[in-house]
Amino acid sequence: MRAGAPAFQQVQASNMIHPATRNRQREIELERDILGKNNSMARHNHHHFAARHILAINLVSSPGSGKTSLLERTLTDLKASHQFYVIEGDQQTMNDANRIAATGVTAIQINTGKGCHLDADMIHRALHELDPASHSILFIENVGNLVCPAMFDLGEEARVAIISVTEGDDKPLKYPDMFASSQLCIINKVDLLPYVNFSVEAAKANALRVNPRLEFIEVSATKGDGMSAWYNWLSSRESALNESPRELLQEPIE
Repeated sequence: MRAGAPAFQQVQASNMIHPATRNRQREIELERDILGKNNSMARHNHHHFAARHILAINLVSSPGSGKTSLLERTLTDLKASHQFYVIEGDQQTMNDANRIAATGVTAIQINTGKGCHLDADMIHRALHELDPASHSILFIENVGNLVCPAMFDLGEEARVAIISVTEGDDKPLKYPDMFASSQLCIINKVDLLPYVNFSVEAAKANALRVNPRLEFIEVSATKGDGMSAWYNWLSSRESALNESPRELLQEPIE
């Protein structure tokens, strides 16, 4: 060291990182690890669904959009011609699973506790309980939340985002990831349009800004308006899946 030069201590570059930055890096690595494991299990679930020609639909929305009411009416109207299974996701209670069971359809409840979404491993474990038959339809009613469920692939064939006219028509812009990852947007409670400040056209335009390929169906699950369009959409997805050239998987779920 040159005489008179200021003394300094050589440190490793990693030690010069601010603790807050280092913590954020660990959070990012942990998030990648969690999502990586989830995506691996989601691929396993998807392979199982596809091999058995099971149409798995992930229903996502904010609380109060009418997911369960839509599901109840769908099951009641179509159960004579289709075989259905339902996985219900909520933080607490068996309320929604009890409502579904009252339709005569087999349902299983997953309570996530403090968790804000279902993940692929939860679905995998639920499949061991349900063991859905080949050529059936599995509805997964996710936890009411438009943020966290958008990040977690469950292995579903399609994701359906449900919004109601009692919510803001800018909802797709506020929660773009959910609408960007969905194939269909159901606009529910259209029977209330005369009484609320909601523009269906604005909601569609906002959703198309984040997902130009998104399809739309307008329904009133309680009144039955528009439900035939929803049923036709399900039928088209089911037909496409059943026509895919895959052999049925007969062995149990691994």
